[in-house]
Formats: sequence, C-alpha cells, structure tokens
Amino acid sequence: MKVLPQGFVAACSVAWWLLTPAPAVAQRTVCTITVNSPDEQETFRRYLPEPGHRFVELVERGRPDWLASACRASVACDVLIISAHYDGGNNFFSDRIELNESLTVDELERASCSDSCPSLFSRLKEVYLFGCNTLNPEPQSGASAEIVRSLVREGHAPKEAQRQLRALNGAHGESSRDRMRQIFNEVPVIYGFASTAPLGPVAGATLNRYFRAAGAREIGQARPSSRLMDAFAAYGLTAAGGIGENTALAQARADMCQFADERLSTATKLAFVHELLQRHVGEARLQLDRIQRLTATLDETARRQPVVAQALEDIARDAPARTRVLDYARNAEPPVQVRLLGLARDVGWLSEPEHRDALAATLRQLQGRTALEISDVDLACTLNRDRRLDGAINRRVAPASLADDLPHAAVRACLGSSEDRARTLQALFGGDEDDVRIAQAYLRHRPIADEAELRAIASAIARMPPSVAQVLALDALARHYMSDRDALQELVHLFSRTPSWAVQAAVAGILIRADRRALSSVELVAVLSRDRRPAPDGADEMIDALIRTLQTP
Repeated sequence: MKVLPQGFVAACSVAWWLLTPAPAVAQRTVCTITVNSPDEQETFRRYLPEPGHRFVELVERGRPDWLASACRASVACDVLIISAHYDGGNNFFSDRIELNESLTVDELERASCSDSCPSLFSRLKEVYLFGCNTLNPEPQSGASAEIVRSLVREGHAPKEAQRQLRALNGAHGESSRDRMRQIFNEVPVIYGFASTAPLGPVAGATLNRYFRAAGAREIGQARPSSRLMDAFAAYGLTAAGGIGENTALAQARADMCQFADERLSTATKLAFVHELLQRHVGEARLQLDRIQRLTATLDETARRQPVVAQALEDIARDAPARTRVLDYARNAEPPVQVRLLGLARDVGWLSEPEHRDALAATLRQLQGRTALEISDVDLACTLNRDRRLDGAINRRVAPASLADDLPHAAVRACLGSSEDRARTLQALFGGDEDDVRIAQAYLRHRPIADEAELRAIASAIARMPPSVAQVLALDALARHYMSDRDALQELVHLFSRTPSWAVQAAVAGILIRADRRALSSVELVAVLSRDRRPAPDGADEMIDALIRTLQTP
C-alpha cells in the first residue's frame, strides 16, 4: 500500500475544510420595546453581534398598533428587552416629550392570552424589564385595608381576615411581580426591579461593565445570571420565572385571560364578571380595573346586542350581589366608592339619577372629614367635570369650623361655589406653600378663562417675595395660555429683578407657552441673556429652551 506524504494529507485536509459549508449558526431573535431610553438595547446590540443574534425593534414610531403588527408578522422572540418607565399599575411610558409611544399591561395580557398572537412569546427564554417596580412583590391595588374591614364587618376575627386577605392576594396575583409572571407564564427567567430602577444611561453603563467582564455567553441561556444581578445589586435587580401550569397562580392567569383573550365574546366576558360578583366582594374588588375596562367598551350599540343585553340583565337582577357591592362601597374610601358606584351604574344596579345622588352623598361624606388633601380636591373636580354635581354640598360653613379651611373650600369650589372659588384663587398668592398646592390642584381642573382675572392674579404673584410659594404659583400660571401684553411685561420685569434662579425658570415656563406676538422676541432674548441668574448644577435649563424657541424663525 502506497503511503501518502504527510504534507499532502495536511493540504488535502485544509482544502476539504475550505470547501465544506460551515454549519449554520443558531440565531436568536432579540426583541426590543424601546418606549423610553435606547441605552439598554444599544448596549445589548453592541455585545450580541450578528450572525448569532437578530435584533427586532417592535415599536413602530407613530403607529399605535405596533404590538398587534408584530403579532401579525409572526415575530418570535428568544429574548425580550422592555425599556420604559412603569407606573406600577398598567402603563409603560416615556418621559421624553418628543415621544408619545406607550405600552399597557392590557396589551401584553392580550398578546399572552389570545390566539391572535401565538408566536411572539412562544419561545421566550429571558425577559428584561428596565422599569421601576416591574417585579415589585407588594400588592398594588391598595385594596388590602378595605377588604380586611369588610371581612371584619362580616364577623371574621382580625387575624382570620388577614389570613383570608393573604389567600386572596396570593390567588389573584396582586403584585406587579405576579402580573409579569402571569403574562410571561412559561418564560424561565424574568428580570426586573423591586423598586426604583436606574435611569437609562446608568443602566446602559452598568450593562456595559457587565458585558465587558462576563461577555455575552449568559444571555439567552434560560438561567438566572448571578453576575448580572451582582452588577445591578445597588438597584435591587431581581429575577423570577413564569408561573407555569401547575402553580397557585395558574387560576389567576386563567381569570386574567377571561378578560384579555380576544377569542372570547363580550357576552362571555360579562358572564365571567357575573361569576366574580357572586363570589366574595373582595375578589371583584381585586379585578375592578379589568371589569371597568370591559364595561367602558360597552357603547349603546354593544348593549343592544341580544346576548350582551341578556348578560347585563342577569347581573342587574342579581339582588344579593348588588347588596354586597353597594355595602362594600359605602365603607370604602371615596375614590373606591366612586369607582364601585360607576360599576353599579354600568351593570344596571343604579339609574343615572341614583348614581348622581350616590356621588353627591360621597362628596358630602368627603366634606365632613377633618382633614382633606390634594387628592380629594382632584376627586371632587373630576367628578364634577360636567357640572352636574354643582350645589351637591351645602355652602354654608361656620367660621373657624373644621370645614372652614382651604382644602374644604377648594372642594366646594369644584362643586360650583363662586365664593369658595375666589378664596381658592386668592390662596395662590397668599404665600403659604400648602395653600398654593391646593390652589394648583383646583386650577388643573378649573383654569382661569377671564383675561382680566388672569392679569390681576399674574400681577399679584409677581409682587410676592421670592420663595417656593412664588415658584409654585408661577407654575400654576404656566398651565394657562397668556396673551395679555401688560401681564406678560410684568412677568418679564419680575424675571429681571428677582434674585432667584428658580423664580426665573418658572417665569420662563410661562413665557415659553405664551403668545409670542405680545412681546418683542429680540428684546426678550436680550433681557433673558442679560439678567439670568446662574443655574444650579444639573438643573433643567428652561431659560435656554425659551431662548432657543424665541430665536427659531
């Protein structure tokens, strides 16, 4: 047998290797939802190169149905990165003025539950949630104290009431953490933050250090990375897994999908609402957000559909459920009372006149409290947006009584009292910070429409001494579109003479929204440049923004 030279064998081996097609590189799809900062996804892109990774940005700017578009395109994600602020409830959002994209938890629930989006989450191995409280384990509804009081009123001992509450919360997944685990129910690893998350640039820099130290080999492996959590230890990054099928939260996910699954008809969903209302009222309370989002979709056309009308009729005739819910409402805090009364109207338990009378009773109860807060003023003005509750409260108040303070007056102003409105507006320039905040809350709902009145209040605020109260009062003015030349000129004079940068920034906030035709842009730029005070380090520079706006043709 002839033996080939060793060099010849080696050369043939190299030639064979060169001619043989390389094995296909397994490619992971990394989906990004960039609602706010791009820093996180840009860092992932830098360290997860092609051909092993394909990045797909799901957000299509200017298109509100971008998540549904991704579902229709049959995108299948191996890794999902969501970069957004999170309100701890139902919204992922941006703090960037130029962006109006957002993402609701409702949409994620629909994508998770509906057959219209079978592929998007089907092969997910890891989810990265770069937002505050995305994996917060605390119940988020605020219903705990109400439910305990309800159970005690029913005769349960306090300890037993607490035990039942824990069981309800555990069964319904009331925390942000549990909601994310239900949405991404079969995902092995979900990363998120139990409280405050780092801002985008900080998160991007932290990821950069992690990747430089550990490389990208841990990404997409469906195993929690202790190195990644150590890198974010200062911010409390945590990890959890989806709930799976045989866990305590499996029923909670099934309930969630009763609302979210697009394959179910409205009548079927209403039948499930009726089932909830027949359980302990605490269960309906924990699902109140979802119930109200469903009833909000019921316009007159939907209500006239025979199967929907029958489902609503079945609920309306359920007297025991009506009694339980309205009894619960009477003992709940006013904001929850209002929501439950709205539910009672939507399902036929209260007529429109009965609903109005019940809201008026809630407001009278509110007015009878010893101390009121900004949220109470917001509630009263919101309820009376259409003025149908004007006069719901007796305006006669004994001088120096508990109801004779400004918060009570602002609530009465929301309900149509002209005398209390005048008092609330005077508090805007009275110099007391707390009172100015109450007046601010009122003006968010009842802005000043009369130009002469706005001019007089602007003048009074301009005469205040430099203070936090003056800054707050100017911020309240900034919500108005000012066009009166005399009023604006007085604010320009205030800008020139005040020693306070904060006051100057607040004045700039008014001028940037005002009618530019009322003042000479050239002269105003000269004043702003000449008289401005030094800004604190890191301060938002409203004055620079105003100058740029004035100089733009």
